[in-house]
Amino acid sequence: MFMLSLFLAIAQDKPVDKPVDKPAEKSPEGVQVRTEAALAGYTLIAPLNSSRVHLVDLAGEVRHTWKVQGRPGGAVYLEADGTLLRSMQVEPNPRFHGGGIGGRIEKLRWDGEVLWEYELAGPDLTLHHDFCRLPNGNLLAIAWECLSPDEARAKGRDPEYVHEEGLWSDVVLEIEPSEGGGGNIVWQWRVADHLLQDRDPKLAGYAKPADHPGRVDINADVRFLPRKESEEDRKKREAREREMKRLGYTGGDEPQSQKPKPSGPKIKADWLHTNAVSYLAREQLIALSIPHMGEIWVIDHATTQEEAATEQGGRRGKGGALLYRLGAPRNYGMGDKGAKTLFYQHHPTWIVDPSTAAVSLLLFNNGSGRPLKEYSSVEEHLLPFISKDGFTREPGQPFGPAAPRWIYKDEARFFSAFISGAQRLSNGNTLICEGAKGRVFEVDVAGKIVWDYWSPHGGDLEPSEQGGKAPPRALFRAERIAFGDPRLAGRF
Repeated sequence: MFMLSLFLAIAQDKPVDKPVDKPAEKSPEGVQVRTEAALAGYTLIAPLNSSRVHLVDLAGEVRHTWKVQGRPGGAVYLEADGTLLRSMQVEPNPRFHGGGIGGRIEKLRWDGEVLWEYELAGPDLTLHHDFCRLPNGNLLAIAWECLSPDEARAKGRDPEYVHEEGLWSDVVLEIEPSEGGGGNIVWQWRVADHLLQDRDPKLAGYAKPADHPGRVDINADVRFLPRKESEEDRKKREAREREMKRLGYTGGDEPQSQKPKPSGPKIKADWLHTNAVSYLAREQLIALSIPHMGEIWVIDHATTQEEAATEQGGRRGKGGALLYRLGAPRNYGMGDKGAKTLFYQHHPTWIVDPSTAAVSLLLFNNGSGRPLKEYSSVEEHLLPFISKDGFTREPGQPFGPAAPRWIYKDEARFFSAFISGAQRLSNGNTLICEGAKGRVFEVDVAGKIVWDYWSPHGGDLEPSEQGGKAPPRALFRAERIAFGDPRLAGRF
């Protein structure tokens, strides 16, 4: 528990509480609650510090295991034909590092045999965190690309906040798998094509953020940071770094040999850290989770690759511009700090009401850095969207909604500062993965827990393979696969 508290303190720039001389509280294991209201089926889990992926029944028993190679990179999905798609890390990487790094997507048979793999893990582009299958059989995946320090400054980045590793800006790739392995990139969308800055009219992209909410302010993450680190904050930071080093826990954020020594607040090359991609096929919309900005972005996939680099064309007539933003209106010049509602969020997924066609996003709002008290919440947001008109917004006002239409929270007991996810089930319940604890539980619409499972799995990798990035039983996500699902046909 102290290791987790230490990680959270480092991530949130807080003082570290020293451990006290009392027995550590042991986490529960297995099923703690099971009722008839839980959706019958199996739960897919892939511990981040494990070489195994499991299907677990409602009694907490493992019903199937895939033995996999290499450290997990994030997302895992069960395909329509019962094969497993997973992200894995390719090491060492020539440029990129840190939580969520991947580099390879592989497809496995039920018995664990690798049937197909695609690798993208170089200095120009590296896969990370998440991907999803498109209706045409292609994959939509997230990748990092690097803007050099000079390129970042040329695009209007505040010179005081240019990391020595430059800026890692995200790219969304559509990959067409090749039958014998590998694949071809047939479409891409780049954050770097949609940047603006309001520092220097002589540089590219000069504009006011409030006038162009479809573009990304290259200084949004640092605009409101203090210029100088106070002496007190410096001492606290150095004390935390010494303690981390003593414990051998580095978190994987930065190579020791490349750590910058800024005079101001610590900044990251990975300024966006996109951690999820989700696709709404009916409307050809892509949702992206941008935790370092505290936002969900929606973009148009119904564009050509050329249109995706502009703000014209596509189904919505705006090319690759952001169609919708949720979570932090101050990032586009509308609202103050108090208007921020998302805090290091994960796993947005689309929900379409079959009777009204209303479109919502379900997401895990981690709550890391939430004012007053940090706690997690799972939220469903009804979007201001009509199919024929697209997303609507009052002139001069931020995107709605002002509040979620549904929320689950338990401020005293429910908190995961990183990873995690949520899934709306066919019975109307919601499956929640409290990732840092390795906990998966199901709640009904009133928030009552109808199934509660604490995974005992994970930690079987060697410490050198784990990298100190997450607690031993941590889960990136979890998914319930109901009885009768064709993906399990003939398996049990």
